[in-house]
Amino acid sequence: MGPERTASLRCVTSDDDILDAIRQDSGLAELLWNVCEFDLARGDHGEPVRLSSGLSLTGLAGDCTGGTFFLCGRDSTARPVLYAGSEGEAGLIGQNLGEALQIMVGLPSWRDCLKFSGAGDLAVMRTAADHLVRDENRDEPELGAQRIRLAAALRVDLPPVSALLTRLHAAVSATVPQFVLTVETGEEYETLFGTWLPSHNPAWH
Repeated sequence: MGPERTASLRCVTSDDDILDAIRQDSGLAELLWNVCEFDLARGDHGEPVRLSSGLSLTGLAGDCTGGTFFLCGRDSTARPVLYAGSEGEAGLIGQNLGEALQIMVGLPSWRDCLKFSGAGDLAVMRTAADHLVRDENRDEPELGAQRIRLAAALRVDLPPVSALLTRLHAAVSATVPQFVLTVETGEEYETLFGTWLPSHNPAWH
């Protein structure tokens, strides 16, 4: 099934519905990779990790940077989604898979919005997002239409970027204390909130 037919997917209402839809439609999986760099075949994180709370952790997918998406807990209807980057940073990005995908589909360069957050300042994230949206519209204008098509296929809305930023900020802020990711030695991953400011990017001056 090609990407042009993904809009005919049934309504997805749970994590398992969403995962089944992606696995059954190679066109949807390809579109999800093109837009979000989210690949179910890359769920192996490469090192043993656990949550500080002891909740179960299931590797779900990976991206092109070496980061991994995890499902937390065992509730098949709604499990928080945690992202662990390749440089030792991790945190929640959604209270369930639908919310996480909504943020990834609708929010351009969500990782960079966190990287340039001034240690978790929502106003700073909004400034960074403004720059990132302009960069994307200039460099990858086709992504806008692909996002709309992907959102329709997944049956998720695309709220304004400002609303998605607020949701992302709230999710990452809720990481502590239950969802702190640790390695076997007990060392904790750092927060997803980076300390950089938009002014640190010379291309945005």
